[in-house]
Amino acid sequence: MSDRPATESPNPRSAALDTMSALEIVTLMNEEDASVPVAITPALPAIAAFVEATAQRLRAGGRLFYAGAGTSGRLAVIDAVECVPTFSVSPELVTPIMAGGEPAITRSVEGAEDDTEQARRDVAAAGVGAADALAGVAASGSTPYVIAAIEEAHRRGAVTAGIANNADTTVARVADHGITAVTGPEVLTGSTRLKAGTAQKLILNMISTAAMVRLGKVYGNRMVDVSVSNTKLRGRAEGIVADLVGCDHEAAAALLDAADEEVKTAVLMGLAGLEVDAARARLEAAGGYLRTALDG
Repeated sequence: MSDRPATESPNPRSAALDTMSALEIVTLMNEEDASVPVAITPALPAIAAFVEATAQRLRAGGRLFYAGAGTSGRLAVIDAVECVPTFSVSPELVTPIMAGGEPAITRSVEGAEDDTEQARRDVAAAGVGAADALAGVAASGSTPYVIAAIEEAHRRGAVTAGIANNADTTVARVADHGITAVTGPEVLTGSTRLKAGTAQKLILNMISTAAMVRLGKVYGNRMVDVSVSNTKLRGRAEGIVADLVGCDHEAAAALLDAADEEVKTAVLMGLAGLEVDAARARLEAAGGYLRTALDG
């Protein structure tokens, strides 16, 4: 009986992978990938609990940190970076801590995932404290760097989560919120950039998106805090204003211009008939929640 974790065990369905046609390979991969959302389902209550704890801290001025190594760390970097244009937050609000530092984002840094002392130094250097939240991500659930990062964040008073893809792991046990999605053996044995990585990407999407919704960064299902930083996003912002206000794109563009491209402000101006300063003041009084500002 093998004592290898499921993520490192051979998948019997792909035992003859090297004899398969391209269509057979991608069909099998697609079928295996379909099991990932099912694997996440039991973890939803733990994910939601961490989201609520995170939103509470962000609302009070804290930050969200991700800690990871290798594929897990790179996925965390992607999620953190995308929060900036999607929700108009500062790059520091959601901060990745990567084993091996920035060089490890684009190339492998051997041994970085085993350096527990560096993990503690990285958490300290990032300024993680009692006002913050930190989620450590490790497919195996046993990555020393990630375990040490979670432990150091916990020691500093932060609320923590441990995201893993095997059952009964240290990463999940040492965290305040253990988030486990058992994705099983990979089509390519041990290549956790596949199903395990997909599960991690979905879970990180859930954490950041749900936390931002809870912070009032969304109205209905619209990105009302989207950063208008390029032509595509300007068009998206005009579409959001037009849809929510019930006006044409020309009027939406005028509202956006008057609001200095602040979507929430433009929507409130259009729906409540307010000038820009009054709309901003009402939003500030509502804590940035557009729905509350409209009800007021």
